[in-house]
Amino acid sequence: MDAVILARIQFAMTIGFHFFFPPLSIGLAWLLVIVETIGWKKKSEIYEKIGMFFGKVLALTFAVGVATGIVMEFQFGTNWAEYSKFVGDIFGAPLAAEGIFAFFLESGFLGLYLFGRNKVSKGVHWFSGLMVAVGSTMSAFWILVANSWQQTPAGFTINETLGRAELTSFWDAVFNPSTMVRFWHTFDAAIISGAFMMAGISAYYLYKNRDLEFAKSAMKVAVIVGLVASLLELFPFGHEHTKQVAQTQPEKFAAIEGLYSTDHSVPLVLFAIPTDEPPELKGTIEIPGLLSWLAFGDVNAKIQGIDEFPEDEIPPLWLTFVSFHNMVVLGMYFITLMSWAAFLMWKDKLWESKRTLKIMIWSIPLPLFACQLGWITAEVGRQPWIVYKFLRTSDAISVTVPAIEILISIIMFAIIYLLLGSLYIFILRKKVLAGPEALHVSEGGL
Repeated sequence: MDAVILARIQFAMTIGFHFFFPPLSIGLAWLLVIVETIGWKKKSEIYEKIGMFFGKVLALTFAVGVATGIVMEFQFGTNWAEYSKFVGDIFGAPLAAEGIFAFFLESGFLGLYLFGRNKVSKGVHWFSGLMVAVGSTMSAFWILVANSWQQTPAGFTINETLGRAELTSFWDAVFNPSTMVRFWHTFDAAIISGAFMMAGISAYYLYKNRDLEFAKSAMKVAVIVGLVASLLELFPFGHEHTKQVAQTQPEKFAAIEGLYSTDHSVPLVLFAIPTDEPPELKGTIEIPGLLSWLAFGDVNAKIQGIDEFPEDEIPPLWLTFVSFHNMVVLGMYFITLMSWAAFLMWKDKLWESKRTLKIMIWSIPLPLFACQLGWITAEVGRQPWIVYKFLRTSDAISVTVPAIEILISIIMFAIIYLLLGSLYIFILRKKVLAGPEALHVSEGGL
């Protein structure tokens, strides 16, 4: 057993499971800000019920997200001691900022939002919901600062004596070349996730012909927000992020686009079947010159291929290519589905379109899978580096932790997460089946 591979599997499993919940928390929090604003301004009992119902979903999601997030930080000190030693001076600041400025803001105001309805003024209650959304977004920002620094490190120097990176400019480290484009891309993905959750649950009620006024009102908000966010994810956020990767991580860019040899006027591959040995694309469908234009604004631009990089610095080709392109396919699906739903809603036919409603129900988890694929693309595409060009993943592991202990912990985590995931789905299903009719605006809390 290879301890490095096992440690990577464990971290991928724990962060992958955790990453189902923050996008939902962020997306639902901002949708609730919109809902509560409408309810407050219109004095609408329906929108207050929407806020109460999806506030319960947010609370459940937040709780599981917190529980699963703590585990990841412990792994830095257990399985990745050499990594922690190398980046400790850099990572301390954003992780501390996430805890002090973001997590406590979010968790503190979440209690007021859930339990303060009709106990504080409408303005204070609305402000508490806004602070939950701001806090969850700030939390994502600081985590992405830390991760983006691994992708495009800046604002530091290497202390050769101590063998670690030391911070020289906090602002250069925070706003490294990939931070903001990755933040907006990820934030918008979270909005899509929340919109699909709200739309899918509303579609369920419409499909079952129950709580129609509630479901129609929630659906209107979710579809409009989901359509706008899906379009923005393609352009400008997805486009700008792709340009950034092309400029700062050319090996990753070559891997995600299937560029196995350097060329000019490179086509954009719409579909292909990748193979590793030899590395090539089969059955390609492509648009000539478009990738060069998208990446560098010139249809004749040269793009480096895998053949220009040292063999030991090339990321896994098949997984990087497949995860990226499936993420893009899902992104196009989100635009198509939300556009169709918006059209039917405009025609006042969405409420009776059983097929569309059923598709929206089954599409609830798809944005979360797209987030997972994006994360796989980013992290696998960075290999073999854990800190790009400065520290290899194979050199970052804890040398004193044997493989068998990591394997045992993987099995333990797998069992716990299976139970936790099942519990989350069980409680969520129970809340959805109970429905908004079980709520009364005079009530608060869970």
